Amino acid sequence: MYKRSGFLALTTVGIVLCTAGLTPSVSQAAGGTGDGKGSYADSNGLTADDVRLINALNEAALDLGRPGKTPGGDLPSATESLRASAAAGDRVTPPAEPLDRMPDAYRAHGDRATTGISNYIRKWQQVYSHRDGRVQQMTEQQREQLSYGCVGVTWVNSGPYPTNKLAFASFDEEKHRNALENTGPWPGETRAEFEGRIAKQSFDETKGFNRARDVASVMNKALESAHDESAYLSNLKAELTKNGDALAAEDSRSNFYSALRNTPSFKDRNGGNHDPSKMKAVIYSKHFWSGQDPRSPSDKRKYGDPDAFRPHRNTGLVDMSKDRNTSRSPAKPGESFVNFDYGWFGDQKETNPDNTIWTHANHYHSPEGGMGPMQVYESKFRNWSSGYTDFDRGTYIVTFIPKDWNTAPAKVKQGWP
Repeated sequence: MYKRSGFLALTTVGIVLCTAGLTPSVSQAAGGTGDGKGSYADSNGLTADDVRLINALNEAALDLGRPGKTPGGDLPSATESLRASAAAGDRVTPPAEPLDRMPDAYRAHGDRATTGISNYIRKWQQVYSHRDGRVQQMTEQQREQLSYGCVGVTWVNSGPYPTNKLAFASFDEEKHRNALENTGPWPGETRAEFEGRIAKQSFDETKGFNRARDVASVMNKALESAHDESAYLSNLKAELTKNGDALAAEDSRSNFYSALRNTPSFKDRNGGNHDPSKMKAVIYSKHFWSGQDPRSPSDKRKYGDPDAFRPHRNTGLVDMSKDRNTSRSPAKPGESFVNFDYGWFGDQKETNPDNTIWTHANHYHSPEGGMGPMQVYESKFRNWSSGYTDFDRGTYIVTFIPKDWNTAPAKVKQGWP
């Protein structure tokens, strides 16, 4: 699908490579275990060296979202761009699109529709760009953000660079325990492979997504009439207590209760300006690999760490503080895996998860480089949640954006229109 390039090592830290646009069958996608589509590298003809170089650059780029970094809309500095070399132009910012130009139809196949980055910009301008009720042209900075690939799609829609602090998931403890007690490894499967597989199959992405939606709904109710943070927190705690939600007992200093104040646009006079009633809670998703601890046994990095990134049993919160954006380690020669995938949901009103649309992309925009031009995908939930063998964790993350940002028209359609 894409041209291989020997100069990928020279590309800038701006590279963001995400999952490809292959569509699994319904039977493969339904379980959400991520085994149906195989690995990204196998699907796209990339060597282990290619993927290793790309992932190293991805990890450096995602340093923007780590504690101590400015999590706002700033792009990497020259230093953070690894002193970009002669190939610094490999990632290209797409040109501006006329505000009055309508998008072309997407190419639809199964539960996924595909389009080029310029056409997505035209759709974004017509559908998602509204600020204060007015259609906006995508700025140069926003087009620069978008060019980063899957994380770029989330970035341009959420404003702040994704920090992944309010992540939710669902893990079936009983299913996990029963499988460990009553089944065993497949022929030729090691104990580590078996335990990693059982842990992966015990996650339920639909329930994880629904949990995030429920929490976002409560947050939005608490935001409605709150004109300062104290009122918002009081409303939030009261609503959670009334619902018997375990999140009511979270420490006041936790990520959950401090999330709003730590959102850059909440402090912006063009955003919330410290007025919670001007903000709304929205959702995006991240798929990644569990075995990221460099101190853990190598088998856990190859086959997954059964204990890592499990949600809190009562709240559903996932501690993402140890997410280093590290990819899965190869179990045998020739294997290579990408390190993450991001999908943007926003605040769609569709109640059936299977009918929701997730916007993501294949990789950074490199029309003249080895990877080729960026493609943007709109996938139904079953397609999005099926993942790849590169990932064994899927989280659904709540963040805040100004209320007047339109992230979901009344009827979200796959492709256009």
